[in-house]
Amino acid sequence: MKELLRPARLAPGAKVAVVAPSGPVPEERLQAGLDVLRGWDLDPVAAPHVLHRHGEFAYLAGTDAERAADLQQAWCDPSVDAVLCARGGYGAQRMADLLDWEAMRAAGPKVFVGFSDITALHEAFAVRLGLVTLHGPMAAGADFVKNARAQEHLRATLFAPETVRVITSGGTALVPGRARGVTLGGCLALLASDLGTPHARPSAAGGLLCLEDVGEEAYRLDRYLTQLLRAGWLERVRGVLLGSWEECGEPARVRALLADRLGPLGVPVAEDFGFGHCAGASTIPFGVAAELDADAGTLTLEAPALG
Repeated sequence: MKELLRPARLAPGAKVAVVAPSGPVPEERLQAGLDVLRGWDLDPVAAPHVLHRHGEFAYLAGTDAERAADLQQAWCDPSVDAVLCARGGYGAQRMADLLDWEAMRAAGPKVFVGFSDITALHEAFAVRLGLVTLHGPMAAGADFVKNARAQEHLRATLFAPETVRVITSGGTALVPGRARGVTLGGCLALLASDLGTPHARPSAAGGLLCLEDVGEEAYRLDRYLTQLLRAGWLERVRGVLLGSWEECGEPARVRALLADRLGPLGVPVAEDFGFGHCAGASTIPFGVAAELDADAGTLTLEAPALG
């Protein structure tokens, strides 16, 4: 797996667009998130349809065409330096095929931030644009609005990425060892449902795979992992970093399941890296070369996430 192109870091005064590729966005949280970004001396601009609701499906922020148009317009606007997702939920996969990837590639690299359902877009940006993206808090997310740790880790990654080249786990090694590879991953359910699509990479070979999820019972996590295993997607993966498993049931049961499914891969597996659906979530860059030390609980980036 090759390293991807790193977009430029942000500077004070940078213009950032906030889009809603997936679920509906609470207006009060969006305004609070925009205030945080202004406090960072950024110039945030909400996309035209960011507060829209789909007329029939209440779980979508506007129609597929509206959500795709907002993302493409923001990405292709030369005055925009970064595109931040407002929230996850569901819907990114529905609009991915409506994007003009050639036009977006021609627009050049810029920063892209999101997680959860945005996993589908992390994969698409890697495959279609060859870009490093940031798996981190979203502009209208409760964690971003309320949690200082989540805010500061994202802020450091955006403005001074050389200061966050070591990301530390709060847990232990599920499988000990060290490995080098290129980071990728996100929400387990989205990675499994993305299999076979034109926007997903064919395998995690050569990668350090970051996995997390929320609100999934153990048997569903089992199903997703088994699907990835049966599809051969996890063959030759170099190592695995585990994030949060909020509302996925008894932690000991989840841990046993992860050990059962991932242990036979014979690669280092590190727990509790604090990314995903948890308070104070860390920002993890995808597409950068790094070293995982499962015993020490560290992920060391070989270069800063952004240029």
